[in-house]
Amino acid sequence: MATARLARILVVAGSDSGGGAGIQADIKAVTALGGYAASAVTALTAQNTLGVHGVVQVAPSFVAEQMEAVLDDLGADCLKTGMLPTAEAIDAVCAVIDAIAADIPLVVDPVMVAKGGAALLDRGAVAALVEKLVPRARIVTPNAPEATALVGGDIASTDDLAAAAERLIERGARAALVKGGHLAGDVVADVLADAEGGMRVFESPRIDSRHTHGTGCTLASAVATGIGQGMALADAVARARRYVHRAIERAPGLGRGHGPLNHTVAVPGCEDLEDEAALLPDRRVR
Repeated sequence: MATARLARILVVAGSDSGGGAGIQADIKAVTALGGYAASAVTALTAQNTLGVHGVVQVAPSFVAEQMEAVLDDLGADCLKTGMLPTAEAIDAVCAVIDAIAADIPLVVDPVMVAKGGAALLDRGAVAALVEKLVPRARIVTPNAPEATALVGGDIASTDDLAAAAERLIERGARAALVKGGHLAGDVVADVLADAEGGMRVFESPRIDSRHTHGTGCTLASAVATGIGQGMALADAVARARRYVHRAIERAPGLGRGHGPLNHTVAVPGCEDLEDEAALLPDRRVR
């Protein structure tokens, strides 16, 4: 496994005023895993553990201006996108990538719905996400409902997760991690597939907890940090999954609804995350 180095991660996503998801979760995860987080905010949400109470979108031109300012001076080793609320915002992000960041790996987390059920993506933006952002992605990280919205099909099994990952690759992504947390069962399986035909399934015991707000954002940013640090993709995914698992286990118990994770589990004293990642069970599907 690659030796960790300070990786610059530019996160393009929405703000969660409750601190559990979005830009706030992204910055915490990147920092906890030894990276340096910069941000371009796409939307402001009035949000807590009970739900999203309001959203103000940032002008796409200003999203682009934030990205350009960071890339021109600080640079980036990996880009990560989260909430991109409109097709216009997606167009602006793609334009910046094509102009000055085409050689930087991109992690696309297709954030569509908040944990409490509020829609975070216009219906018209789904097509733009599939047609424009997915083909630029080093890896796409949808959960099962998001994968269904992006590429269709019913997802009820590990084989269905694998089929959805393959369809995302057919649409241009170099790799896809389709997450099975929404499926029934005591074991959570996530399927990682790549454009070279490789496919692996990672499994972990399900944690019975309501404190899972921000798991998708956190996982994607953890993967982006690993990529920025030079880790192999499968190793970055394995470490990210272990990090999120432990962050749920040690959640602080805040709020009356879907509470946040404990993003500090990878601070000094938890240096075994990389070693443990190598021991995670995985197997090939089909």
